[in-house]
Amino acid sequence: MEADYINIMTESLEKKSGILARIIELNRQQKLLLSDPDLLPEDFEKNVDSKSALVDQLNLLDSGFEKLFERVRDTLNAGKEQYAGEIARMQSLIKEITAQTNTIQAQEARNRKDAELKFANVRSQVKGVRNSQKVVRQYYQNMMKQRNFSAQVIDNKK
Repeated sequence: MEADYINIMTESLEKKSGILARIIELNRQQKLLLSDPDLLPEDFEKNVDSKSALVDQLNLLDSGFEKLFERVRDTLNAGKEQYAGEIARMQSLIKEITAQTNTIQAQEARNRKDAELKFANVRSQVKGVRNSQKVVRQYYQNMMKQRNFSAQVIDNKK
């Protein structure tokens, strides 16, 4: 029974590593999206939503792993020789997961800076469009006022 729990824990770590690899790939895609001048907000949102779903899966795996570890902690400590192979495999997976997590943190920091620059650029473009619309509206209103006055004729002859 305990061996089954240990196998489940190993599978959980393998799944976590796979999910982290997908997050790394989504971060690469996000970097490409942020460097695209024709980025559609929907594409960026889709990327972020995909990462969010993967993070939710990671949280579930982590909580399940912790619960299983609590059940088998004493068994693993007592039978270190018996479960040496499984323990070594889990340690290897944990090192791999740690490296992936560090990669993700670095990617996220770079992407955050790129996103801030992109959004600042978009805000300035929106501000420019608003200002242009305001000028056009004022011009139109002025022209409408002038048109009303130009229709009046003053007769200076008597």
